[in-house]
Amino acid sequence: MSDGPDDDGRGSPRQSSQPREPRESGPGTPDGAPVLAVKIDNARAARPHTGLTQADVVYVEQVEGGMSRLMAVYASRLPDSVGPVRSARESDLELLRQFGRPVLAFSGAQGKLLPLIDRAPLDAVTPESAPGAFVRDAGRPAPYNLYLRPGRVQDEPPGPAALTTGFRFGRPPAAGVPEDALTVRYPAARYTFTWSDARDRWLVSMDGAPALTTEGERLAPATVVVQYVTVRRSDFQDFLGNNTPYTETVGSGEATVLRGGRAYEARWDRPNAEDGTTFTTGSGERMNFARGQVWVVYAKAS
Repeated sequence: MSDGPDDDGRGSPRQSSQPREPRESGPGTPDGAPVLAVKIDNARAARPHTGLTQADVVYVEQVEGGMSRLMAVYASRLPDSVGPVRSARESDLELLRQFGRPVLAFSGAQGKLLPLIDRAPLDAVTPESAPGAFVRDAGRPAPYNLYLRPGRVQDEPPGPAALTTGFRFGRPPAAGVPEDALTVRYPAARYTFTWSDARDRWLVSMDGAPALTTEGERLAPATVVVQYVTVRRSDFQDFLGNNTPYTETVGSGEATVLRGGRAYEARWDRPNAEDGTTFTTGSGERMNFARGQVWVVYAKAS
């Protein structure tokens, strides 16, 4: 069984057929350089996306009306452009605490949330605070046309050691069952991950259609984590009166990990907001991910 794709620059190139020691995400870079997190729209009109293939981690969360949004986290590489960029949510603040003081790029937020963002341990980058870092695509309608130029925010990526996610990379455990495809449903969104032997990755579909980049490339992570969490009402709502769901990422629960054409039942644990999330198998063994991009899909626990 493959240990995951090696062509994306996030893992050490394969030198031999000998097993490699597992690698756990480190405590951060020596100089404290931050990761870059970008909030990305995922309405149908926002697709195709730009810059997602270079992300180390892509988080999927439910928002108002049962729809979904993405948060892409960059440490190994910075794309030329990312987007379309949209607004932040309260849940993002808890999720990002694991990265120390990250840079969060977003289009804005409702007035009641802005004081919480101001007090959070992060550096906020918006069109108002850094107008030179954002551009509008005249060929797309607003609000689906705002894009970040990461090179105008950070000179260089901080490196993989800044990914204090708690994820561990290495050879797969012995357990697991063959899996061709898995679908995660939100009230108004649907994600399907289909295994490709040819690509050695999971091909992403959104709402029944292949998920592509603006260059026509299929989105295809090496590892997919379906993490079952508490999704509750928050104190915020959109301009239509729809309540904003709050996704709790601190705690523990069940998860399904997809890698190498197999599915593994796991437990996740994140004791505090400052901690990364660890995953273990039913036997208590640490769950290794395949080297490459990781998608974490937050699904409501039953």
